[in-house]
Amino acid sequence: MPILQFAPFSSVVSPAFWHKLTDLKIDVLRLDDAPVGISGSYGPGRSVHDRETGQDIVMNASFSVDGESFAGGADTAAGQHGATRTVYATGSFKNFNTIEEFKNADKNKLFNDEAQEIWQSIVASRSAKQLTRFFLISYADLKKYKYYYWFAFPAFVSKPAWEIEADGWKNVRTVFSADQLASIDGQVHADRQFFVVSKQGKVGAIEEYEAFFASVPAHERIVGFIDPSADPVNPGWPLRNLLAYLRALYPAHTTSVQVLRWRDLTSSQLGTVSLPAPLPSTTTDRPSAVGWERNPQGKLGARVADLAPMMDPTRLAAQAVDLNLKLMRWRILPALDLEKVSGARCLLLGAGTLGCYVARSLMGWGVRTITLVDSSRVSFSNPVRQPLFEFEDCLDGGKPKAECAAERLKKIYPGINATGHTLSIPMPGHPISPTNPTALAEAKASVRKLEELVESHDAVFLLMDSRESRWLPTVLGASRGKIVINAALGFDTFLVMRHGVRARDVKEGGRRLGCYYCNDIVAPSDSLTDRTLDQMCTVTRPGLAPIAAATAVELLTSILQHPEGNHASPPAPNSDLHPTQSYAEQGESVLGVVPHQIRGFLAQFRNLNLVGDGFGRCTGCSEAVLEAYEKDGFGMLLEAFNDQGYLERLSGLDELAKEGEAALEAVEWDEEADDF
Repeated sequence: MPILQFAPFSSVVSPAFWHKLTDLKIDVLRLDDAPVGISGSYGPGRSVHDRETGQDIVMNASFSVDGESFAGGADTAAGQHGATRTVYATGSFKNFNTIEEFKNADKNKLFNDEAQEIWQSIVASRSAKQLTRFFLISYADLKKYKYYYWFAFPAFVSKPAWEIEADGWKNVRTVFSADQLASIDGQVHADRQFFVVSKQGKVGAIEEYEAFFASVPAHERIVGFIDPSADPVNPGWPLRNLLAYLRALYPAHTTSVQVLRWRDLTSSQLGTVSLPAPLPSTTTDRPSAVGWERNPQGKLGARVADLAPMMDPTRLAAQAVDLNLKLMRWRILPALDLEKVSGARCLLLGAGTLGCYVARSLMGWGVRTITLVDSSRVSFSNPVRQPLFEFEDCLDGGKPKAECAAERLKKIYPGINATGHTLSIPMPGHPISPTNPTALAEAKASVRKLEELVESHDAVFLLMDSRESRWLPTVLGASRGKIVINAALGFDTFLVMRHGVRARDVKEGGRRLGCYYCNDIVAPSDSLTDRTLDQMCTVTRPGLAPIAAATAVELLTSILQHPEGNHASPPAPNSDLHPTQSYAEQGESVLGVVPHQIRGFLAQFRNLNLVGDGFGRCTGCSEAVLEAYEKDGFGMLLEAFNDQGYLERLSGLDELAKEGEAALEAVEWDEEADDF
């Protein structure tokens, strides 16, 4: 009789599987190459009748894995799909960390371990659930989006080989009636990929073999399986392990087996397979196994999936831009909460040198919402110092800086939510005449827009080039409880600081930190009128701005990583951390300390961490100023813009000045002069 041959599985991997593996590798597996559970699926084979040739075209079912394959086992997947013909198989997946490890792995051992798992489920548990167990090894080149992989479907080798009887495979319609076939069809589903069948069309699980056939002669017993092969001669690969299962558990009754290859009501087949005599003595030793899948060239070897050509470049960028951050988390800082950073909505007031560098650094940290505000246009002196602008942006009077910078961010990474607003911020010392309705309306609109922007963002960066332009955002940020980061440049010095929370929000036992204006004893005033050329441009060493900008962004990320957020206590000035303790053990952010002020000195290549307490008579963050704004709104702001002495009277600075004068007058000075 002819030797029974089997149609091997052909694997199909959905691109969603590789996308899921990419996320899993970066977020979960990291350097762990231990095998993990996985599931795959296949269905019954089918044939299609070609009307032109009059022949049936065989279409074997593929074994597929997809994005859901990592979600759970075969039982979970099958349960979600109900009584379908889709068979869900469990397996294991091992991803290697380097291509060399993938190539040099002991594949024989890996394969034999999987085969042993199947054999143990047969002889120890008498279970058929592992008969279609599979194995997948891979190496994922996440930078190039290439995935090297190799499937194995372990199947036991029968010695001697099974033979198919001379009459071969018969159509089931010659054996069962239409009603019996309908009954079988209603009872075959994913939970019964291997089953037993009676002549009357009753179906049971293969594990019920002995009880099901208790009074049935051996020659009338039928075993069935959902067959992924539509080949009329060669049954599908799962039959190999089904026959091994029967021989291991029921050797006395399975030298000859009737097999039902179930596909559908019309194309399913029935045949008898048998083992030639004499048979070897029964043993529980595991037979040898085969099952590594051949590649498209017909050789035993790995395949490669190159997703880069078929992927949307925007999606490629989306997966790649955060790679460094995710590697940082799983290699160095497992506690790093990247979602807190990426979800932070950042408002940049100023789109000049500092604004451009801050925006780029924020993108590097994964921030996805960046809004820029500026009132000026790109000039010819800008592109060499401000990295978001090019020469073409300067032509025809220059593009609006904020909108131009936002568009350039989108060109760098299309997934960024970047917007720009041309807006002039009203300032103290720059009067707005109540009798000029146009100017008044413009100021109201600007204030309203700025209030909306501050309200809708989590962090506000003050990156302007004048002192008084920072006052209104300071008030708005303090009133709404936002994180406010201030950066200012000198020639070779810089200041980066976070504004403290307002007085009423300071936690019990906490320390109120000052804002940009807390060291001032006078209100901000006009510093822009009649400036000379060198005063109109921020004259700094070229390397200073990127250093200050990067420091400002790093300060924000440290705040976001600290459990207390902007309430985090600053370290003592220039203090050192204990060398044997982690940052978290010392109550700091996982990124380290969260300073109040950083003053940098480029000439000395030195930074100082300083702490400044909040000032009860500050013109920017004192309760008197904030409460007046919250009560009177634009009316209060208009007075601050128009009346130089208003903020000093409101905050109490004028009284402080009087107290100082009175103290000086009370001092008895020695008026005796030396004789010369």
